[in-house]
Amino acid sequence: MPSGETVSKSIAETGEKTSIITVEYTHLPIGVDVLAFAGYYTPEQEVRIPFRGRELLYVTGHIEVESACHGGTCTPQNYWYSAVQGYVVKWQYRKSDSGLPVTEVEPVSDRETQKEIEGIIFGSEAVSRVEFR
Repeated sequence: MPSGETVSKSIAETGEKTSIITVEYTHLPIGVDVLAFAGYYTPEQEVRIPFRGRELLYVTGHIEVESACHGGTCTPQNYWYSAVQGYVVKWQYRKSDSGLPVTEVEPVSDRETQKEIEGIIFGSEAVSRVEFR
């Protein structure tokens, strides 16, 4: 199991044990550039929407690739993105070592569900990419 992930166990009405994988999402400051390889990205907003009786968390923002080279030419590129963190399990239940709020989420792993969520986001946000954790 990757670091930062926890496994939650629950007992269904049938008495069978089930498990879900949850991960921690550290909320980044909105509107602040985050340096990355070959550029930076800027989270612009966090969005929580109801979805199938649960709450879904995604972040929208933009990415600036400061140097994209192809065929001997280098040009900067940018695009708007949405990063789906997952279903909210525990909203901002603790602070990170750097004092940022941390939320426990369950990533969306089912491809058909991801496609449905992509349709919702593309229909309501001006983004060119939707990524899932």
